[in-house]
Amino acid sequence: MQADIRYNQGPVEPLHLDYYPGRDKTAPLVVWIHGGAWLAGSRKKPPTRTLHDAGYAIASISYRLTDVAVFPAQIQDCKCAIRFLRAHADVLGFDTDRIGVWGESAGGHLAAMMALTHGHADLEGSNGYLSYSSQVQAACDWFGPTDLVAMPDQGSKMDHASPDSPEGRLVGGHISEYIGLAELASPVSYASADSAPMLIVHGTEDPLIPLAQSTMLFDQLKRAGADVRLSIYKGSGHGDGAFRAQPALDEVLDFFSQRLPF
Repeated sequence: MQADIRYNQGPVEPLHLDYYPGRDKTAPLVVWIHGGAWLAGSRKKPPTRTLHDAGYAIASISYRLTDVAVFPAQIQDCKCAIRFLRAHADVLGFDTDRIGVWGESAGGHLAAMMALTHGHADLEGSNGYLSYSSQVQAACDWFGPTDLVAMPDQGSKMDHASPDSPEGRLVGGHISEYIGLAELASPVSYASADSAPMLIVHGTEDPLIPLAQSTMLFDQLKRAGADVRLSIYKGSGHGDGAFRAQPALDEVLDFFSQRLPF
């Protein structure tokens, strides 16, 4: 494992990733994006052992949090990380044509955004390696927000429109005052047949991110003709033990094995 590799350039906060080599230099790569309400969390100890044991190369990335910058900084950082990885693939050793992303909660939101926003120049940022593509070939979204505008009306123990909510912090204020930016930060805004293949997973008893967030994205992608799967965990909450149990990890492996095969 190679730890603490800086992936961005320029006069900005240094951002790092950890890299776990795959079985060989032709292995597909899966990039883990941590959760934490876009305000906390760590790239350390990603739940990727099952994938790594199967031969996949793994990268786990950090990104700017909302105490540093509002959207689109977070997705720009994720895209920069993919470009960096492609730029250094010969040294790191993986197949640049088979890159997937996987994240939970806030990281699931960013994984979905990565699947849906290839070609949107305003989301690329300018922090390095712009001659390389940030496109991904598959994505797994574990219980991530998908529609920041609709979310406050879908039922939750949290007021998702508040300036102090994770979503309010992401856009810089009350959702009603930043509707345009909230729409730009919502994966549902980009749903199309051009989406990378996506697996969406959510628990029925999630008290923070309404299940409707995942079903909305799934329905829109299905209508658009995209390659998308929805897996609903009955009785599961927000990232509870079911998501670290082997059946959930095997489901992720099965998805990437089909979409990013060796």
